[in-house]
Amino acid sequence: MASYISVTPIKDPVSVSVVEMGLGTSADALDLREGRCPPVVHVPRTDIDMAPLDRTTRASTCPWKGKASDYSIGTPSGVLENAVWSCEDPLHDMAAIRECLAFYADKVTITRGQRFRGSARPLPAGRSTVAR
Repeated sequence: MASYISVTPIKDPVSVSVVEMGLGTSADALDLREGRCPPVVHVPRTDIDMAPLDRTTRASTCPWKGKASDYSIGTPSGVLENAVWSCEDPLHDMAAIRECLAFYADKVTITRGQRFRGSARPLPAGRSTVAR
């Protein structure tokens, strides 16, 4: 695992937002690099507003990280389907990402080095999916 995946702390704050809605800012985010894939930021759940997130039925399994569950995000403009994933019970070597959330880069904005200055506004029930 060590040569294929690396997990390192990110020294600056990391903010996660979507459609002008801040989901959270973390000083404890991790940078996960897997092979030749782009790095993926993992943010502790305790630093993210979980209210707009809704667990979906979609799941996947990685031979190095374990099983991941997906979440959708309710926004003022609609729902971003399967925009987040989390390895709630990762394989032993990946214990650092337990209780963290990772975000699909094409669905959210991840900003390093500054805090989000907007406000969280969960989606009212019954809104439609955001086109992406």
